[in-house]
Formats: sequence, structure tokens, C-alpha cells
Amino acid sequence: MNLQSNYEYLQQFLTEERLQKIEHYAQESSDFVLPVMEDIYQFRNAAAIVRSVEACGFHKVVAMEKENFFEPNLKVTKGADTWVEVEKMPRTIDSLQQIKNRGYKIVAVSAENNAKMLPDYKVEEPIALVFGTEWEGTTDELLDFADETLAIPMFGFTKSFNVSVAAAICMYELKQKLIKSKIDYKLTEEKMLKLKIRWAVNSIKSGKEILEKYERENQL
Repeated sequence: MNLQSNYEYLQQFLTEERLQKIEHYAQESSDFVLPVMEDIYQFRNAAAIVRSVEACGFHKVVAMEKENFFEPNLKVTKGADTWVEVEKMPRTIDSLQQIKNRGYKIVAVSAENNAKMLPDYKVEEPIALVFGTEWEGTTDELLDFADETLAIPMFGFTKSFNVSVAAAICMYELKQKLIKSKIDYKLTEEKMLKLKIRWAVNSIKSGKEILEKYERENQL
């Protein structure tokens, strides 16, 4: 598949303004931190998480589902769902192992297991940041599997943040740490091109069908 030719073909269907935005924001995108959600059940929380992830320049989340479906409220995402890819997986340890096999350290957001505090945390390798459910929090099974745990310092009687707030705080803080580091945390050229194609397709009416037709006709 010739990714570059696909992208160049799609550009004719984009406004100049949209093309410039795709080019601009793709440069800052990163998958160095991968947010993983454990069976989020409130669609407003799902939407708020997607919105925060996109605002911080990360464009993928993994939704592990068991009892609930990850279906963001489109009014809350403010269009962020156009840009953020949601990969759905079963809520199992096997799913986490698959993510680990992709090169991610599994980091559970929890105050358990001698958690490291977010302000002191050093990002040194790609991490999959796993958030628990609204009611249960992070499960014991996940805590046992995780490589380490990460906690947000609390200063009041309340012992935890809402999951969408916790996600926003973590993603923002970790992005700042990456910016200040010497880590090459941005996407590879191939990943960036795939991202641009996905954004272009999502920006065009019947974009998926247009691209598939082009690939068939050109045997790509």
C-alpha cells in the first residue's frame, strides 16, 4: 500500500484550511502515552476522556470492555472523536499483555502498591496508562499485572478524582514532562502518514468509500 499516494489523492477533497490543520497537528501527535480505560460506563466520562486525550496531542485510546460499551457523548467530545482512534478490546489481562507486547510499560493509575506520585514521575519509555472503572476503580487483577502504579497527589478529604478528571490531569502532566525531556516522543513518519490519512478520511463525506475505491482502481 502506497500511503503517500493515498494521502495525496485525498487532499483534493479537503479544504485548504482543513489540510493545513491536519499537517500542523499531526506534527505534535504522539503515541508515547497510551490511555487505556477499564470498562467506563458513563458516556459523558468516555467523551471527556477522548476530548482531553486529543487536546494533549495524543490521538489513540484503548477501551477495554466487559459490562459496558465505550460510546462517547458527541456533544461532550466537541469533535475530538473525529481525531482520536478508539481501539476496543476485551477487559482481560490478555488484552493488557497484547498492549505490553507492543512495547508499552503497563502503568495503573492508583494509590496502591507503593505508587509513584505524578509530579515526581519520570517518563522514560512508552507507557500504557490504565484507568479503572467509575465504581470499582483499578481492579486487583490489574494491579497485580501492572509494572508500576501512578498516583495523583490529593489535598482534601476526597480521596480520588472523577476518572475523566484524573485522565485529563495525567495526560496533561505527562505531555509537559515529554516536552521538557530529550525523548523522541513523536510519531514516526509512517505512523504520522497513517494518522493524516485517517484524519483526511474522517474529514471527507464518504471518505472511507472514496479511499477504498481509489485503492481498488489502482490495485493498492
